[in-house]
Amino acid sequence: MTDTRWTIRLDGTTLPEKSLIGGKAWSIARMRGLGLPVPPAFVITTQACLAFLEHGAFPEGLVEEIHAGLLWLNEQTGRVFGGSEKPLLLSVRSGAAISMPGMMDTVLNLGMNDAAEVALAAETGLPDFAHDTHRRFLELYAAIVLKSPVELAPGDKAAAWRAHLAVPETPRECLTGAVRAVFESWNTRRAKRYRDHNNIAHDLGTAVTIQAMVFGNLDERSGTGVVFSRNPLTGARLPYGEYLPRAQGEDVVSGKFTPLALEAMHDLDPAAYEALMHATEQLEQEHGDMQDIEFTVQSGTLYLLQSRSAKRAPDAAVRTAVEMVNEGMIDVDKALTRVSAEQVKSLLLPRLVNGAAEAGQIVAQGEGACPGVATGVVVTDPDEAERRAARGEAIILLRATTSPDDIHGMIAARAVVTEQGGSTSHAAVVSRALGRPCVVGIGAGTALLPGAIATVDGATGIVYAGALAVEIPDERGDPLLSKLIAWAGERSRVQVIRPGDAGGISDYVDVDEPLAAGDMDILPGLLKGAGVARGLALANPETARIAQAQGVHTIVTEPVLPALLAVLGEAA
Repeated sequence: MTDTRWTIRLDGTTLPEKSLIGGKAWSIARMRGLGLPVPPAFVITTQACLAFLEHGAFPEGLVEEIHAGLLWLNEQTGRVFGGSEKPLLLSVRSGAAISMPGMMDTVLNLGMNDAAEVALAAETGLPDFAHDTHRRFLELYAAIVLKSPVELAPGDKAAAWRAHLAVPETPRECLTGAVRAVFESWNTRRAKRYRDHNNIAHDLGTAVTIQAMVFGNLDERSGTGVVFSRNPLTGARLPYGEYLPRAQGEDVVSGKFTPLALEAMHDLDPAAYEALMHATEQLEQEHGDMQDIEFTVQSGTLYLLQSRSAKRAPDAAVRTAVEMVNEGMIDVDKALTRVSAEQVKSLLLPRLVNGAAEAGQIVAQGEGACPGVATGVVVTDPDEAERRAARGEAIILLRATTSPDDIHGMIAARAVVTEQGGSTSHAAVVSRALGRPCVVGIGAGTALLPGAIATVDGATGIVYAGALAVEIPDERGDPLLSKLIAWAGERSRVQVIRPGDAGGISDYVDVDEPLAAGDMDILPGLLKGAGVARGLALANPETARIAQAQGVHTIVTEPVLPALLAVLGEAA
């Protein structure tokens, strides 16, 4: 292979560090190394991104390396980027080392122009497909690169579209613009807020994966979808996902279309479905973790585009961790890293009491995308949600569909509800990452109105009028949580016990009363030098971590598992 500084070909012969090529490119290299069907690709490294962000221009040599990478893709595909016959179209996708779903930018179908449309129409005999692909490229390029979002009417002529949007004439110019846009998306407001919320460093940069396009919108035997190797809501060991016939990936993640259940793919194309199931099982075994896999079917042939560890709801995190130990896939230490203190805390938050749902008035119903129950006032604007939550209000964010620009409102909200989309839409994926109850696809024109108080049940997909009665779960009554308590207790250097089991302890610092005013800043001084700390506030993972940092060796609180996992994680 030719020596390069800024780009790497993802041919499966090597597996570079994720920090250099990002998670997306790493998964492509891994899947190609396993012999799975993946369109060829090369990657521009995170180092090139950081150099660009520092100097505001491509680093020396990058343009030449991109050209060499395009020639390699031409050889791999038998097509020609910018060619007037058998044109090669590209997907240009961001990819950080740590997954940031939906936070950065992607441009599909790059290389499309008037000549490419004519060539694709002649090659496939499907002029409608070629025209649709041209429209898709222009809409994405206008939104991502030109920052001028448009919706183009399918019947309009492409030449009028391009003239109106001032899209560069040549595919090479378009590619340069797309790469710049992906680099710049690293520092967008939404990306920075996501990193702040998830404690991701700001100096990592994003890679740019340049991959040969395959077309889920080609014909009746084409489509696109997402499959999870296990159910990301419950953890059940059954493939779970969605499939959208005659579509491209952006149609699924945008939430603008409601896809079919994955089982529909089996009926439409059983051979592609069976190939997907085989690949899904292989990838879970290889990674030893639940996988989130993006795929496209082109004329009955399956292509895998990405595989990554799946974001999962708290119920699924607990079940998957324990069951994978039982299956011999991972050990106990690994399982304890798969469940966060914050996830367990959310599981032990209030839930609807028996009978409350039956007595409640349903104002909207859709698909449950992340379990949990939350009550609050309905707000439709993410900025308003952030402002009102900062004042202490409980907020339910209602949107037609969410986009990466809504992340600050989703962080502020207690729950998220969308009118459109399915369980792999942006709203669903990000809500699971945040641990927010989420209901998607309730439809427009429901009785759920801004300003009303509502209760959202993210497990059933139902939204109720008013505040319904709730109860607090008992961790001791759950066999999976009990198993985690036993495992964590054996490994933690800080003992965490319930108040009912602490009868012999009299010398302790009680944190509940001093913290009643909500001033966390006093806690380190309060606990410094204390051996034992007591209080229900210590069930909060953040509080438990402060106690451990001050040298506390015994915490008396309830529930115990969030505190146990918090101190165990800090010790690790």
